[in-house]
Amino acid sequence: MWRAGGREDPQVLLGTAAGLLIGLGFVFASRFATHRFEWGRALHRDLRALLGPLHGTEILVLAVASAIGEEIFFRGALLPAVGLWGSSAIFALLHVGPKARFLPWTFSSFVAGAVFGQLFLWAGDLSGPVVAHFTVNALNLRYLSRTDLK
Repeated sequence: MWRAGGREDPQVLLGTAAGLLIGLGFVFASRFATHRFEWGRALHRDLRALLGPLHGTEILVLAVASAIGEEIFFRGALLPAVGLWGSSAIFALLHVGPKARFLPWTFSSFVAGAVFGQLFLWAGDLSGPVVAHFTVNALNLRYLSRTDLK
């Protein structure tokens, strides 16, 4: 169910470790944009207002559900059907916000979709993309809910 090409377990472990590092890289980029650019701060404030207060359990459930559900759909089912770029574009369209200020989030979602998809193709397993997606969502949702940028 999770495998793309029946790769050996060491490849899956490498993919999972790579997923963690990739996820942390996206989190770092998000924090950098938030503290360095006004558009990053505006996006943070808008997302924080849309989400409202979140507790630890809510963050965990959202991060697990979105990571598993979206990776199974976008990388596991859609990528083989429409390719890396098509699945990444559709993934980005899922992350379109109500204002033009959300476009950096949409663009970064396209990049994340392409990177997660390439990780899936390389590792032959969804474990790495799920770990990367979970890392990004869990850490960014926690940061959004706890950091008020006035």
